[in-house]
Amino acid sequence: SINMKSLVVGQQPPGYGADAYHYILMRILMAARTHDLQAIDGPYLQIRDVDGYREVARRAAALGYDGKWVLHPGQIEASNEIFSPSQEDYDHAELILDAYEYSTSEAGGKKGSAMLGDEMIDEASRKMALVISGKGRAAGMRRTTSFEAPEA
Repeated sequence: SINMKSLVVGQQPPGYGADAYHYILMRILMAARTHDLQAIDGPYLQIRDVDGYREVARRAAALGYDGKWVLHPGQIEASNEIFSPSQEDYDHAELILDAYEYSTSEAGGKKGSAMLGDEMIDEASRKMALVISGKGRAAGMRRTTSFEAPEA
């Protein structure tokens, strides 16, 4: 409806070097977050072009979207893969939550931050880890690492 030179819904118009949808996607994302709603990217109509679907889904996931419409069963696996955290990210998020919980507990000295290896963990880290952890749990992931409290 805005006269882009493309016949593929959700795909970048040919000859345009930047992301033609970035502004629109960010407006939708900010509105969703403002109202505590999920941000779900729209459809990709070339249902047999799974690589094209993956490309536009990765863009939405990188911006922080929670998911993307699927119009065909062939798009489901790609969507689940792209919008679920990797095992490594899920495990790291769980370790961040454990390290922060320990550090802010009586046993950990009730500090406002923690160290996880060479990484400083604080309340902002905890909030970001909650998102990744929640997505991993929703995807049925299980931890492959465990937290060990530092020796006193």
